[in-house]
Amino acid sequence: MAYTTIKKPSDYFNTKLFTGTGSDNNAITGVGFQPDWIWFKNRSTANDHAIVDAVRGANKAISSNNNSGNITLNAGQDFDSFDSDGFTVDTPNQLMSFNRSGDNIVTWNWKANGQGSSNTDGSTNTIYTSVNTTAGLSISSYTGTGNAATIGHGLGVAPKMIIIKRTSDSDSWTVGHNSLGWGKFLRLDTTAAESSNTSTWNNTAPTSSVFSVNHADTNDNNRTFIAYCFADVTGYSKFGSYTGNGNADGTFVYTGFKPAFVMVKKTSESGNNWVMSDTARSDVSNANVNDQVLYANLNNSEESSSGLSMDLVSNGFKLRGNGGDHNNNSQTYIYMCFASAPLVGDNPATAR
Repeated sequence: MAYTTIKKPSDYFNTKLFTGTGSDNNAITGVGFQPDWIWFKNRSTANDHAIVDAVRGANKAISSNNNSGNITLNAGQDFDSFDSDGFTVDTPNQLMSFNRSGDNIVTWNWKANGQGSSNTDGSTNTIYTSVNTTAGLSISSYTGTGNAATIGHGLGVAPKMIIIKRTSDSDSWTVGHNSLGWGKFLRLDTTAAESSNTSTWNNTAPTSSVFSVNHADTNDNNRTFIAYCFADVTGYSKFGSYTGNGNADGTFVYTGFKPAFVMVKKTSESGNNWVMSDTARSDVSNANVNDQVLYANLNNSEESSSGLSMDLVSNGFKLRGNGGDHNNNSQTYIYMCFASAPLVGDNPATAR
């Protein structure tokens, strides 16, 4: 039996680095597929994160580091299009991480299924759901009802992590994670610890077809929302938790693949950031250890932090620093992780 159905993870997730030009029609290629969800961050300058997806369309952006709703992008400015091997960015207008001249920009790219179509599995039909069951990703837009409701996600298996943003107006991001249980949530745009609220997810775990909502943050009446749902895929993606040890010889987290991207957040205490690491931004060529970090909840430029070093190895990641954002002693953290190569199979990871 095959270990994983995904022989080449970069067919579904890829990190792409580029230098902004500040000009129109800057076509970025080399992603390897047409991305349906792109997360931009300026590494050189304190610019807001910029998130676009094919479900909301190329003229709408949101930022993970603030609570603003959809920002409408003018034609010929900022972001232009989702392309067959990447995307096109234009002259900067918004103070977001798209194409500022001379700045180094990172993008994390995921493949779903274009704009998608309405999903009718839940009590509330989605406007659009773009789903890639192979890669365990769905993107859904829906209009809230103000009452308990279910929303179809189309994955065919229960998601392990859900990130929701109200897009019609300002409201904090809401994150659900299987390791928290579905009576709790986190905020992507803040440093807050986990909070308990039985309404957010209606105190109900997601099923193979729907997730449940019953709160203004996830289902306010006549407000629009975007939901990103993720499922574990053996050899490609994993969503779990670990306990820090406060030591530079830090906790090892087994994923079953070599990570390409990891995001972690302390859940047991407040005051800590969402740390984003990936193999593409390592400051040492071909090194496993990466200390170049960005924060999903901050607009800060990239920083080098030995306290947040992470060793990305063939079967998981090992914390090499004792920074509180990812490795306080006896504190609990959640993570989301995507692969560069599976541990075993037709295209296995190898240790450096």
